[in-house]
Amino acid sequence: MFTDAVIKTLSEHKSGLIFLLWGRFAQAKEILIDGKRHHILKSAHPSPFSATKFFGCKHFSETNRILESEGFKPIDWNIN
Repeated sequence: MFTDAVIKTLSEHKSGLIFLLWGRFAQAKEILIDGKRHHILKSAHPSPFSATKFFGCKHFSETNRILESEGFKPIDWNIN
């Protein structure tokens, strides 16, 4: 309930957010997101059971492409 409330509130009160929905449970939350106001990227979950489907989805580079196209600084996804 808490997660649903957060997603719904963000969707209603913000615009241009990028939602990364990884896995079936996360993708079920798509109904809470206004797809006309936000970007929604969906993929398999990066767990060992479906990692091969996740790798290659390019969500990190796609997120940066969206950010840059809207005039924002890209995210440095590197782990140090």
